[in-house]
Amino acid sequence: MFDQTLIRQDPLPNEMQILLDKYPRKAWEAHPNFKQATQNWLGAHKMFRALSKAVREDAELFLDKKIDPRNYAAKLSYRGNALVGNLHGHHGWEDYSYFPELSAADPRFDSGLQILENDHVVLDEVLNDFTDAAIRTLDLIKSDEKAAFDEIGKVYEGAEFIEKLLTRHLQDEEELAVPIIIHHKLRG
Repeated sequence: MFDQTLIRQDPLPNEMQILLDKYPRKAWEAHPNFKQATQNWLGAHKMFRALSKAVREDAELFLDKKIDPRNYAAKLSYRGNALVGNLHGHHGWEDYSYFPELSAADPRFDSGLQILENDHVVLDEVLNDFTDAAIRTLDLIKSDEKAAFDEIGKVYEGAEFIEKLLTRHLQDEEELAVPIIIHHKLRG
């Protein structure tokens, strides 16, 4: 269901990191061009990391029978919806607003932005499959807890996939975008 080979393993090419060399991650917060809008964007990424981890950990608790099915259903419904909805909205905004702004400021990095947009396409497919598995699981918890237990493996696998994909993607996205923003004094 979730093809692990779709998760990009390699970081962005070296030529996409030339501004990162000039503006390393550890220096971002102290830089005068590191504005609130960029901090908020990074905050959303932090939330996605935490939510994807929580959704995976909740599924583990259910699989280990360490959480009541109804309690798990409430957590999956809330956290799963927050993860899927916010990720769709966030990367849609990036594709149609944020990335074009970065491209206009510095087209040297368009191939890196295209890699990130390709990650978004994979993420859309995974989020759709995850949503289907989560809905089936929630329906089954109401009607057949044993069958729900069988279905939860797909939710766990999807959450794990999302978490792994986000690990690579968000790091690359941040390390490409923030140096462009700082260098060109964007989003201030």
